[in-house]
Amino acid sequence: MEHSTERLFKEQKVVMERLCSSYGNNRIGHAYLLDGERGVGKMETATFFSKLLLCEMPKSNVPCETCHSCRRVSSGNHPNIKVIFPDGQDIKKDQMSDLIFEMMKKGYESGRKIYIISNADRMNSAAANTLLKFLEEPEGDVTAILLTDAYQAMLPTIQSRCQRVSFLPPSREILMRKLEEQGVTASMAATVTMVTANVEEAIVLANDEQFAQRRKTVLKLIEASDRQVQEALLFIQTDWSPIFKEKEDAAMGLDLLLFAYRDMVAFKAELQSALTFPDQQELIRNLSMKRTYSQLSSAMETIMQAKRQLHGNMNRMLLMEQLVLSIQEGFLVV
Repeated sequence: MEHSTERLFKEQKVVMERLCSSYGNNRIGHAYLLDGERGVGKMETATFFSKLLLCEMPKSNVPCETCHSCRRVSSGNHPNIKVIFPDGQDIKKDQMSDLIFEMMKKGYESGRKIYIISNADRMNSAAANTLLKFLEEPEGDVTAILLTDAYQAMLPTIQSRCQRVSFLPPSREILMRKLEEQGVTASMAATVTMVTANVEEAIVLANDEQFAQRRKTVLKLIEASDRQVQEALLFIQTDWSPIFKEKEDAAMGLDLLLFAYRDMVAFKAELQSALTFPDQQELIRNLSMKRTYSQLSSAMETIMQAKRQLHGNMNRMLLMEQLVLSIQEGFLVV
């Protein structure tokens, strides 16, 4: 854990100093919203801050790491800390109700109670509204730490009741270099570093045959969409849907699709930024030449809108079919 803390202070100096300072000045907020890309260390930071808030012998606004409390936080066994993850695709109302009941009970121990909500943007509306009431009227010594990599998907009313703590994105070039040193191809390194900023997770993805298949499927959909709309719709049924079954997989597919259109814009603008699909330069160049900036921008907005709709209960095949049709319609507008 100490090694992880050193890395966080090195990579997220502003975030870590801000949290340590709020502790040192005894200005601890009742709710924080840690916002940043996947892999930047949000959960590690939440654990560090929880440890600091409960530490028996903090030194220079940093947890001692050796007291009984610190050791229990490290092992995930501190009774005053509750961590919530999505149950399936969403965080549900029952999870929030149970959490609030726990927070309002007399704790096993005195001192601050802390709850951490991972993927807080995936609270369904009932769960978010239940949490909102608790955020508006917190009872006792309670601190909420919400984690998200999709800040804009959070309810504005929740955003406004939390102190936003934004994490810096890591240098993608450094990440790509680290992956290539581990034997990952340059093209795959370029793709996975758009999906996650965590080196270990990126290596797993890069060596995952299913991810390679998904990458290929996204590129094939772009080619099909450039031809006849019927061909693209058939492709959704026969190739896309079987490989992007789960909601999380579908979200990744939409991200990769968005990155491909981003590559087209970069090509068109002759930008030097690292492409997501550097091995597909000929395809990307040809498609970018056929489209105006306005058409490409419209396609990207349509994909982002589809991603927002994805976390509803809409049929995913229907969602993709509507997406393809909308993009095609946008391409017909000159």
